[in-house]
Amino acid sequence: MIEKFKKQYINLASARLGAQATFATDDFFAAKERLILDTNPVFITDKFDDHGKWMDGWESRRKRVAGHDFCEIRLARSGYIKGIVIDTSHFTGNFPPEFSLEACYIPDDSYSDENTVWQTVIEKTTINGDEVKGFEVDFPELVTHVRLHIYPDGGVARLKIYGEPQCNWDQVGANEVKDLAEALNGGRAIACSDEHFGQMSNLLLPDKGINMGDGWETARRRGPGHDWVIIALGHPGILQKITVDTAFFKGNYPDRCSIQAACLTNINGDDNGNNDGNNDIETQSANWPELLAEQKLEMDKEHHFEDQIKDIGAVSHIRLNIFPDGGVSRLRLNGVIAKC
Repeated sequence: MIEKFKKQYINLASARLGAQATFATDDFFAAKERLILDTNPVFITDKFDDHGKWMDGWESRRKRVAGHDFCEIRLARSGYIKGIVIDTSHFTGNFPPEFSLEACYIPDDSYSDENTVWQTVIEKTTINGDEVKGFEVDFPELVTHVRLHIYPDGGVARLKIYGEPQCNWDQVGANEVKDLAEALNGGRAIACSDEHFGQMSNLLLPDKGINMGDGWETARRRGPGHDWVIIALGHPGILQKITVDTAFFKGNYPDRCSIQAACLTNINGDDNGNNDGNNDIETQSANWPELLAEQKLEMDKEHHFEDQIKDIGAVSHIRLNIFPDGGVSRLRLNGVIAKC
């Protein structure tokens, strides 16, 4: 289930994407900001601070009065919640036995305790210590903030809110150029040949890569063929500039790349990657028209293509082919929105 969330949605509670932990009733032992870090939680046996044992997460003190603790998070982008992951890694004798989750919509950040209406996303639910647990969510309302309740106190390593970011394309001008593949604009990596060393979703993060592990990288190919990844754009459009960034990939960058594309009326497809009732999109994509012919790549470099882009009209999905294998840090698909 958690892998499904990672492949189909983005973590709207990612600090790296701009989410913020705005309030906690108590974070005496471990700061609330750690709850939404993108790194995996760690345990350092001999690390202590002025408040006691250092823990990689959010942890409140032992409650000696009535009530319970909670933490509020402003999401990186307003969106629709599809799943959550609550991670109590390394919290064993100090985890909360139960949690619940609420959400609200505050369009202009005009938060106030009196006026905010919180709605229940997940009722009070039992959790265990040192566990990573995913929950599918059917919550139809657009949200900007979530509130994690823990009963009565304790520590949680990470909270991830997977969902679909809201992009108000009606406010985008006809000639306004946007990165139609960026995750916060609704772009999604939906299938690939391999992601042994780095997840395909990393390609669409809005910032620069931070190291070689922060991109999409395949295993060394020992047989015939080449690797590929399929991207669903946040909105169909006509691409004007493509950037293939091999930052940090030096002895393992692809020798060449090409891009195929198509305009599919059902931009999201179903959970199996099918569109419009046709066969598997992975098979279809091998026959899509060529948008960018094979281009030579270099190590640790941003490659920009404009004149090389073929005029095939509006596209909603692209297939990036890399020859024969290797790693790419980021993929930018800049263009203007259009209809299929």
